[in-house]
Amino acid sequence: MTLKDLAPYYGLIEEKLTTWLEISIKHLPNFVVALFIVLFFSLLSRVLSKTLRSVLHKALESRQIADLLASIFKIIVMTVGIFVALDFIGLSGTVKSLLAGAGIVGLAIGFAFQDMTENLIAGIAMGIRKPFQIGDVIKADDVFGTVKVINLRNTLVENFYGQLDIVPNKVLFRNTLTNFNSTGERRVEVPVGISYADDIEKAADVLVEAINKKDFVKNKDETAVYAESFGDSSINLLVWAWIDYPGHVGFMQARHELVVVINKTLSDNDILIPFPIRTLDFGIKGGEKLNTMLTKNEPKSGSANTN
Repeated sequence: MTLKDLAPYYGLIEEKLTTWLEISIKHLPNFVVALFIVLFFSLLSRVLSKTLRSVLHKALESRQIADLLASIFKIIVMTVGIFVALDFIGLSGTVKSLLAGAGIVGLAIGFAFQDMTENLIAGIAMGIRKPFQIGDVIKADDVFGTVKVINLRNTLVENFYGQLDIVPNKVLFRNTLTNFNSTGERRVEVPVGISYADDIEKAADVLVEAINKKDFVKNKDETAVYAESFGDSSINLLVWAWIDYPGHVGFMQARHELVVVINKTLSDNDILIPFPIRTLDFGIKGGEKLNTMLTKNEPKSGSANTN
C-alpha cells in the first residue's frame, strides 16, 4: 500500500483532529472555569473539614470518630465540586453515569462488608449519643466490665476476671445496655433467711439500724428489709442498701461488709439463721407411722436359722 492509498485516511484523521481542536478552543473558557470550581471546592472542603474536626473533637469522646466524620464531610464537598465542574463543561451524562456507578459500587461494598459497615455505623452512632464513656462499668448481652478503649468498629471492655474483651460495636448498639455509672449509685442486695420462730419485724429493724451505721451506705432512709418468701426451713429476707458507685468502697467490698454486719447483728439479737432442715412426716394421709414401720421390720421370734 502506497502513500497515495493512505491519503484519504490521513485526510479523515486530520479532519477529526481539527474538529476536536476547534471544540477544545471553543470550550476552553469552560474548562478554565471548571478548573477554578474544582480548586475552590478543594480549598472549601479543607477549611470546612478542619473547622468541623475541631468542633467534633470537643463534642465527641472518640477522636477517631471525629476524624472519620470530618474526612467523610471533606470527600462529600470535594465530590460535589467535581460534579458541578463536569456539569459546567457539558458532561451531565457523565455525571449521571458516575452517580449510578457510585451507587452500585456502594451497594456492593455494603453487602460484602456488612458486619464491618454495621459496626462502623454503630460506633459512629454511639460516639454521637454517648451511652457510655471510658471508665464506665457497663453490661450488655454477655459483656460486663469497665470500658477501656472506644474504637470505630469495637470497644475494649475489661471484665472482672482481669481479661480484655474486644466487643463489636453492634453488640452494644443492638442489645439493652446498662451503664452502672450513669446515676452514680448502686443498690446492694443480700438475701438471708431467719427461722420461723423469729420475729420478722424485729429482724428488719435491727438490720436496718446496724447497716445504716456503715459510712459507705447512702440514702439511709431507703435501706430496707423485705420478706421475700417462705423457704423450706426459713423465712427468706432481702436486705437492700445503696452505695456510691463508683465510690471509695467497691461493690464486692460493700457486699462483703454487709454480709458480716447481717450475720453479727442477727447473732447478737438471738435471731437464728437456720441450717437446712428436712422433716419426715410418716403420719401423712396414705403413709404409715414410724413405730408401725419399725414393728414390721423387726425379725420374728424363732425365725432365726438354728442350723
